[in-house]
Amino acid sequence: MLFHELNRAGCKTYLAACGETNRAVLIDPLKDRVDRYLAVLAYYRLTLDLIIDTHTHADHRSGVWDLRELTGAKLVMHRRAPAPHIDIHIDDGGQLQLGTLHLNFIHTPGHTPDGVCICIGDRLLTGDTLLIGGTGRTDFPGGDPGAQYDAITHRLFTLPDSMLVYPAHDYRGNVCSTIGDEKRSNARIVGRSRDAYIMLMNNLGMPLPTKIQEALQANESAIDDDSLKFPTLAQLNEVRQLDPTQVETRLHSANPPVLLDVREADEFSGELGHIPGSILVPLRHLPERAKDLEKYRDREIIVICRAGVRSTTAAAILGGLGFEHVCNLKGGMLDWNDAKLPVEH
Repeated sequence: MLFHELNRAGCKTYLAACGETNRAVLIDPLKDRVDRYLAVLAYYRLTLDLIIDTHTHADHRSGVWDLRELTGAKLVMHRRAPAPHIDIHIDDGGQLQLGTLHLNFIHTPGHTPDGVCICIGDRLLTGDTLLIGGTGRTDFPGGDPGAQYDAITHRLFTLPDSMLVYPAHDYRGNVCSTIGDEKRSNARIVGRSRDAYIMLMNNLGMPLPTKIQEALQANESAIDDDSLKFPTLAQLNEVRQLDPTQVETRLHSANPPVLLDVREADEFSGELGHIPGSILVPLRHLPERAKDLEKYRDREIIVICRAGVRSTTAAAILGGLGFEHVCNLKGGMLDWNDAKLPVEH
């Protein structure tokens, strides 16, 4: 197996390739280094088959969509990933094969709901779940320190001690660690109970990444268009959230809400379907189509997407345009389907 870290910086991108077939995978690529990755692939005469983001990144723009468009490689993320244009939605225990390489996926929520770690031979790519001597922060939207503690202690720390650990971030010059070393010496988690870990993570008080405003919602929506002004995190936090049962109850009321689905057209008619009666206005077209929604200004509008993330952005945009009765379907069509509520395709 050919295996390299390509960035030589705090944010890590990994290349793995089958030595027999020259088929390759890139994991956690950065948008501003896509040209470098293409040059490396050409140098080794590799064919890029798969691109993986281990989670939705908040501190940099992802390069997965540029690479997907330029190479035709398939984009892989966890099924809870909020973005469109993902070719393979992987779940816990999922496996992919790349020539002689076997990629085994472990769902590790906590840093984000869609976090995964990837076993490739004797290597474990841990994303932002397990770092060298630390763990990924859990104060971003959807973060859950309890879930992260469980994922690390019940899943990752049960792997062989000799398993090599390659995280998505390291700012202290480390290259890799092992599961055994992290079980013995990771100061963030070793020796702490679950409750103590939750308390610690909830009180870290870390500053937000400098690029979170430009990176997070762009990565959640796969929109690379400066004409769409993303709301601030404070505006996102003001959006009222409704779970699927609350939305279902409202649909049967005397004054049912307007259902606004902001996914892409292929998602609207795809695997998850859509709620009967929904209006489709993809997020990227919302500013120019907002005038079409003026007739609903005095009605309640419930915004919908895959995981409840893009729709929160859309709801905040509508709020900024003066729509006062806007709510979001929490968990999106994923949770709606899990609740076995009606859908159309």
